[in-house]
Amino acid sequence: MAWIAGLWLVNTALLIIIAVREVRRPAKALTWISVGLVLPIIGFVCYLFVTNPVKMRRDKLVSSHNSPISLPPEYGHSAFVIARALQPLSVSGLRTGYVQILTNGMETYGKLLQSIQAAQKSIDLEYYIYRNDHIGKRITDVLIERALFGVNIRFIRDGWGSRSFPKHVIRRMIEAGIECRTIFPLRFPWVLSNLTYRDHCKIVIVDGKEAFMGGINVGDEYTGMKPDVGFWRDTHMRLTGETADDVKAVFEAHWKMASPDMLHSTRKAKLIPESAQLSDDKAIHPFPTGKTERSGYGWEWGSELGTMEGTHMGKASPSKDSHNVYIQIFEGNPGLSTPIIREMHFICLTQATRTIDVTNPYFIPDADIMMAIKTAAARGVRVRLLVPRQVIPKVAGAASRTYYGELVEAGINVFQYNKGVLHAKVMIIDGEIAEVGSSNYDLRSYRLNYEVCAVMYHSDVARELTEQFERDLAEATPYRLEDHMHRTSSERMLDQAARLLSPLL
Repeated sequence: MAWIAGLWLVNTALLIIIAVREVRRPAKALTWISVGLVLPIIGFVCYLFVTNPVKMRRDKLVSSHNSPISLPPEYGHSAFVIARALQPLSVSGLRTGYVQILTNGMETYGKLLQSIQAAQKSIDLEYYIYRNDHIGKRITDVLIERALFGVNIRFIRDGWGSRSFPKHVIRRMIEAGIECRTIFPLRFPWVLSNLTYRDHCKIVIVDGKEAFMGGINVGDEYTGMKPDVGFWRDTHMRLTGETADDVKAVFEAHWKMASPDMLHSTRKAKLIPESAQLSDDKAIHPFPTGKTERSGYGWEWGSELGTMEGTHMGKASPSKDSHNVYIQIFEGNPGLSTPIIREMHFICLTQATRTIDVTNPYFIPDADIMMAIKTAAARGVRVRLLVPRQVIPKVAGAASRTYYGELVEAGINVFQYNKGVLHAKVMIIDGEIAEVGSSNYDLRSYRLNYEVCAVMYHSDVARELTEQFERDLAEATPYRLEDHMHRTSSERMLDQAARLLSPLL
């Protein structure tokens, strides 16, 4: 029996180490202490295995193009306060640029392929998920084509989110002259210290002056036409102007920390002369003329992209105005002690004076964010939260449900989206401030992921996003307190267990 007492003492000491190391993050500490109690010693080894960010330490990102400006006097009080408070958290303060809001995958891929095809100097891509499916193959083909014409292309993918991306495709890209790197690759030694950290960004920069960012990765599911997934609602942005410099600064920082893909090329690609360029019709159509995708839905998907609002894929999105707005770019960086995105969300929520509309697929906030939302409602701000009914993985949806009753009791309007998958990450404040990016309202996005978000100051952008929010509400059902109270005992227990694991989701 002495060995049992010794094991208990050793495990208790290890749990105290966890508590001391995570004193600033009680929820995470509680989760790992619970794991350590269930799995003595092994739990502590798992904790060290997945929570050691030694290789990730980096100073806060600051762009070399820092030229602070201020909002003009016609903006409201909350905009002034938020812009000033967020200034030191942003990449380089308040910038100006043109913004085009993209509200679905078809529209986003149409614009993206059009811009990539027109690139003359450089293309930088960074994605959490980059699939080798219909849309992934099409984008890869266009990238290779542009690389063969001499465009400098750099490609970053996340080791976990894009873990199934084939090596033979990477080799093909490298042979064409594309530089490929992986953040947190699933191979020794990186996997030993950074298993739970992820690059959750979705970034493309074309010729250093045009940037795409938001919630849309590269995959057929984002088109909304994949049969086993169904309708997909998401929000992305196209940025031009000086604000593209800040998005590029984020990419450059991630490029430096990414690991080069060391695949041996068997041949060297040859540059294609300019006279051999494809016509616009062949260059940007999803499938070249005369070729038919064998997959039934793939053929339909390609046809749909080719006919939306025009005959070319590059004209897929409807004619929308690009708004000249004031913008601040933010990088979530798990190597910093200050969670930048969380601080940004907290400031926006606490400084709103009239309205807050939030759309997010993973709403599993910490105590401070919950308090910020509830106190906003208490001081008379109309707060509406739109979340999906269908959440993948289901454990995240179960954890999220535990917050809805408390929110409704505090006077917050909670709606569950029914039409399909809701993946948009948007916040609109007081009719003139809007935030769009890659971050969720959960501890993973705040503490474990690299993220990129933009806060924009312009009534037209806020109005456009609010109109989309209202359209989404038409496909949603209000969450009532009775719904929360009438859950079965087993549902309550599963939801609470999922919430306990939320720091690890």
